[in-house]
Amino acid sequence: MAITYDLRVQDRRREVPFFCAYHLGIKQGRRMDERRSSEGRWNAAYVDLYTDRLMLCVVGILVLSICDAVFTLKILAQGGDELNWFMAILIDDSVEKFIAVKMALTSLALIMLVIHHNVKVFYKMRVRHLKYMLLSGYGFLIGYELYLLELVSGV
Repeated sequence: MAITYDLRVQDRRREVPFFCAYHLGIKQGRRMDERRSSEGRWNAAYVDLYTDRLMLCVVGILVLSICDAVFTLKILAQGGDELNWFMAILIDDSVEKFIAVKMALTSLALIMLVIHHNVKVFYKMRVRHLKYMLLSGYGFLIGYELYLLELVSGV
C-alpha cells in the first residue's frame, strides 16, 4: 500500500537564521517587485533590490536638500527670516548643527521611504510616488530660493 502526500498543503519554506547572508548584505536578493499583484490592497511588499530610477530620485532629494540648506543660509545672511522654528533654533545655536540635523533628518526619512517604497498610501498611490512628489517640491523650493536671492541682489 503506497502512502501519498498532498504537496499543495505542505509548507516548503525553511526557517531563516537571524544573521543570514541576505540580512547582513553579503548576498544580494533578486526581488525587485512584489511577488503577487493580489497580495492585498494595503499589504506592504518589500523587495531586495531597488531600481536605479528610485536611487537617482533619492540622491536628487539629498542634493536638493543640501542646496536648500546653503541657500537658506545665504538668504539669512541677506536679512531674511527662518520660518521653521525648529531650524531657527538650530541656526541660532550653530550653523554646523543646523546642517547636520537637516541632513540627518532628511537621510533618515529617505531611508524609511525607500524601505517602504511599495506600500500603498491611497488606492493607487504608493510611497515611491511620494518620493517623486518630494523631489518636485524640492525643485520648486530651490527655484523659489534662487528667485529670492536674485531679488535681493538686484536691489
